[in-house]
Amino acid sequence: MFGRMSSKRGFTLIELMIVVVIIGILAALALPRFFQSTIRTRQSEAKLVLKQICTSQMLYRAESPTNSYFTTGATASAANPDAFADLDIQIAPNAEYSYTVALVGANWQATARANLDSDGTEDVWTIDQTGILNCTSNDATS
Repeated sequence: MFGRMSSKRGFTLIELMIVVVIIGILAALALPRFFQSTIRTRQSEAKLVLKQICTSQMLYRAESPTNSYFTTGATASAANPDAFADLDIQIAPNAEYSYTVALVGANWQATARANLDSDGTEDVWTIDQTGILNCTSNDATS
């Protein structure tokens, strides 16, 4: 009689477990980088708005009869989008940062603050009349 040849097809449990372990290792390496790139993308909001504030401050001073910068005690955010209406800047309804403008001597400084990943560390960006952006606390690397 002819022996029946059975062809076993498929994967063994060990092979499947090895694949799952490899996928787990790849995910463990990729997820932190993904989260950091997401935070860096959110930081672009702060950079954009702070640059708009800088440009608007220069225009505001040029048009001011007293040659002064715009300052307000109000904080601009998604909850208060019109705080910088005198600068023609409106904050987006989904903005993550809150913005302040303060006088520093005869000059000004704008600050953007947000806790982007709920870890207790704030992401803080500043700009002044020189137009140079500074990150004083980076939530992406902490």
